[in-house]
Amino acid sequence: MRLNLFWKLGFAFFALLIAVLLPVDFYAERALRRDYERAGFEELAAIARIALANPPQPSSLSPSHPEDSAALRDWVAKMAASNVRVTVITSDGQVLADSQSDPRSMENHAGRPEIRDAFRKGDGQSIRHSVTVDNNLLYYAVRLPVTGGPPVVLRFALPLQTVDQELWEFRRRLWLASVVMLLLTGIASLLISRSFSRRVERLQMFSRRVAEGDFRPLEADRSGDALEALAISFNETAARLDRTIRTLTEERNRSSAILGSMVEGVAVVNASERLLFANRGFAEILGLDVPPQSGSALVEVVRQTELIEAVREVLKGEPRVESEIVTGTLRQHFFAVTVASVSAAETSGAVIVLHDITELRKLERVRRDFVANVSHEFKTPLTAIRGFAETLLAGAIDDPQNRIRFLEIILEHSRRLARLTDDLLKLSKMDADRLELEVRRLSVSQFVESCIQRPAAEKDLRISVNLPQSLPDIAADRRRLAEVLQNLLDNAMQYTPAGGQIMVSASADGAEVTFTVSDTGIGIPQADQPRIFERFYRVDVARSREVGGTGLGLSIAKHLVEVHDGRIWVESEVGRGSQFHFTVPIFDPERATLRPAR
Repeated sequence: MRLNLFWKLGFAFFALLIAVLLPVDFYAERALRRDYERAGFEELAAIARIALANPPQPSSLSPSHPEDSAALRDWVAKMAASNVRVTVITSDGQVLADSQSDPRSMENHAGRPEIRDAFRKGDGQSIRHSVTVDNNLLYYAVRLPVTGGPPVVLRFALPLQTVDQELWEFRRRLWLASVVMLLLTGIASLLISRSFSRRVERLQMFSRRVAEGDFRPLEADRSGDALEALAISFNETAARLDRTIRTLTEERNRSSAILGSMVEGVAVVNASERLLFANRGFAEILGLDVPPQSGSALVEVVRQTELIEAVREVLKGEPRVESEIVTGTLRQHFFAVTVASVSAAETSGAVIVLHDITELRKLERVRRDFVANVSHEFKTPLTAIRGFAETLLAGAIDDPQNRIRFLEIILEHSRRLARLTDDLLKLSKMDADRLELEVRRLSVSQFVESCIQRPAAEKDLRISVNLPQSLPDIAADRRRLAEVLQNLLDNAMQYTPAGGQIMVSASADGAEVTFTVSDTGIGIPQADQPRIFERFYRVDVARSREVGGTGLGLSIAKHLVEVHDGRIWVESEVGRGSQFHFTVPIFDPERATLRPAR
């Protein structure tokens, strides 16, 4: 660019100078030639006036008196002393005398233009080539009246060679001055064009830097011309562009960080059903290893028909479409789909948002199951109470043998309702975060011994305790943790046949103590183990109701362990017994506070 602009400017200046100098030379040469010719004619006219004032003798002008030709020649020679050619011509064109040639060898001059004009008007002039002297001449002729005879023409001529020499000398000086001027102005123009091209190149390099993301300002050259104003404008534009790009970059990074950290799946689709953006949550929901690349077809990435149809409805003109999709087969996940129309400038598309509602659907199922189970659990004792009460009212109250038995049955079912109500209230407090814990320092051995008070002799069960001597104290609410251990012991005694064994043990592991309640009971099938901590879930419904269980004990135990920042789990094998484990944190003075359950 630098060489191109430099040479273009240089050649432009040279061409401009040559275009000016050539017309100057042409018109100056013509003007000077006209001036020289006018001066020559004026000089010839002055000589002609002198000749007319001192004409030759009339007798010498007659061709019939050749003896007087010497006088005419003398007069011609005297007039030619002014470095002009003098010729005397008769009215019929015969040359009587000539200062430079022999008249006898000269042709008739009657047809010469200056001769014709002189005879007709009195004087005449012309510029032409002379055949006689073989040169270009200025001719001026005047008519001289002759007494007693026809007039003659006196013609005076100056050679143009003198004019040409003067013009050539002038043109030589003009060309020399033009060459000097051309050199000086050429050098100046080259310097100016080089400076200009360098400044333009700096602007070009600056614009290239800006295009590449380098917004450092261009140093001003303090020239005060339009290029400096352009450089200042470029600097201001680059500064504004830098601020705009920084703002857009920050907004983009912030938006990318927000969208990337969202659990919900977010994607943008254009009008051609191609993905423009998709975050990691969208890829995880669809089971993809990495987010799909921009430009991927929606049908190649998404296999859910409901989602594709929702997107197509929005692209057809619907402002917003909501739907629901299900992924997975063994472990299903439910997602609420919201597809909204979006348009920017001349483009249009749709934004897809996938919200995981699996837990919500699970909670809804648990709620439905809970309501059904509560209704069922209340229905059985209420039906029994109502039936036996109606029987008593119908006359059985007067039957001493059955009256007591019916009342005992009513009492037992009412106690069962009371236990069920108490358990439901406990769960309600836990769900509402209203269950308070009074965390204190607690000795493991004292705690376990206080819980093993009910004898199990009626079922011929042996309860043993295996506690190491070096167990650290734990941080727990004695009353709430006792409910956990007592519930596990009750379950062990209820589901262990006569002659079985129950063992309570504990061990320290890191920052927590693990309690284990083992039994040699009937065991729990592997398929039921993940659900035994759910509300109202029973492995053996008939046996559970026979022993008076509410189906909420293990669920309550799980809640109480978790509010102690612990864990509870089971290991069991059908026919070989079960082992229930739960952990409690080791005592820390900072944790010994009264706090609500979570």
